[in-house]
Amino acid sequence: MIALSEDWEPSILIVDDSHFTRRAIRKIIESNMLATKIIEAADGVEAVMKYKEHRPTLVTMDVLMPKADGIQALRAIKKIDPFAKVIMISSTGKSHIVQDSMRAGAIDYVLKPFDPAQIAITISKHGRI
Repeated sequence: MIALSEDWEPSILIVDDSHFTRRAIRKIIESNMLATKIIEAADGVEAVMKYKEHRPTLVTMDVLMPKADGIQALRAIKKIDPFAKVIMISSTGKSHIVQDSMRAGAIDYVLKPFDPAQIAITISKHGRI
């Protein structure tokens, strides 16, 4: 059994350059009570900085973003924390991008447009410590 500190709380970092998508994912997380703390980032560089600062339980990551794409950010996060749980959520389903994401350490890949129930199930499945 893992002993958790009293101030531990399940947290999720939502990374997407679209404010609309970040808001939609946030709403799913809040309505399904999947985390008590939600952090947001708009690009890969900000994602890595926020990961270092907050060490979230789970990350949802878009692939195509400015500054650093999701796969670059995923690799950087995995260097910081090899056990980081990152779910890629993207509009691109090109097989080489999905494969690159999984090789870089993603634990799942969800295509946009997504079904809110699918996101809730995927986060719930992988969000456990």
